Amino acid sequence: MAETQMTPLRQVRLADGSHVPCLGQGTWRMGEDRGRRKAEIESLRLGIELGLGVIDTAEMYGDGTSEELVAEAIAGVRDEVYLVTKVLPSNATRSGIPAACAHSLKRLKVEQIDLYLLHWRGGTPLAETVEAFDALQSKGLIRHWGVSNFDVDDMCDFAGLARPGACMTDQVLYNLEYRGIEHDLIPYSVEHGIPLMAYSPVGQGGKLLRSPALAGVAQRHQATPAQVAVAWTLRLPNVISIPKAGDVAHLRENAAAASLVLTQEDLAELDRAFAPPSRKVPLAML
Repeated sequence: MAETQMTPLRQVRLADGSHVPCLGQGTWRMGEDRGRRKAEIESLRLGIELGLGVIDTAEMYGDGTSEELVAEAIAGVRDEVYLVTKVLPSNATRSGIPAACAHSLKRLKVEQIDLYLLHWRGGTPLAETVEAFDALQSKGLIRHWGVSNFDVDDMCDFAGLARPGACMTDQVLYNLEYRGIEHDLIPYSVEHGIPLMAYSPVGQGGKLLRSPALAGVAQRHQATPAQVAVAWTLRLPNVISIPKAGDVAHLRENAAAASLVLTQEDLAELDRAFAPPSRKVPLAML
């Protein structure tokens, strides 16, 4: 698994019938260190070349510096990218969303955002946020909209507020350490045709990647623990995984994970080390 695999990525179907790659690129904390800027841009551009065309950012990331970094990375290849950014709940009002979107468009140097997400649920009535999203969509400023960090009860609350098929995704924390969504959110997303976008698939701080179980599975496949962790999220057909890579070596490692097929033996071993939920678990967030 050392070499980057160039086979076409599996596509995930969105509610409107369009498709996006199952593997994308996250950008949290990218753009904050000027000394890493060149390497981060090279990583994002290589990812685009390899088909990891879903790029996720947010107005919150570095107070817009991540969006500015993404703008530089996608310059000249905008048509090859499915561009995702997020609005803070404090801006998710009838007047706040248009202003926030305008700022994001300016930082990203694009005329349209492909997917605009509510970063998490705040105090603004969901009906007001949906109305503002629909208005942006009707003006062509955003192609799609969706949500992030929404649990099943949140999804149910706003299900009747939006037209069927309007919500394109729910972006949530999902990795071997945080499997709570398997109890009810994943079944809900499958039933309603709303793909999930998994952020932080390799965990934070390196704890997950030190797991002996991950190391054992990785050794059998001549892969790395990070590749196994990403491949594990990709085992589900309705999940889009968005690991972050700050340099080209890390990006190549992530890209190769898409070609790693875990066996039933692998999955059983990982289940023993990271038990799936047996009951409802509160939605985890970073």
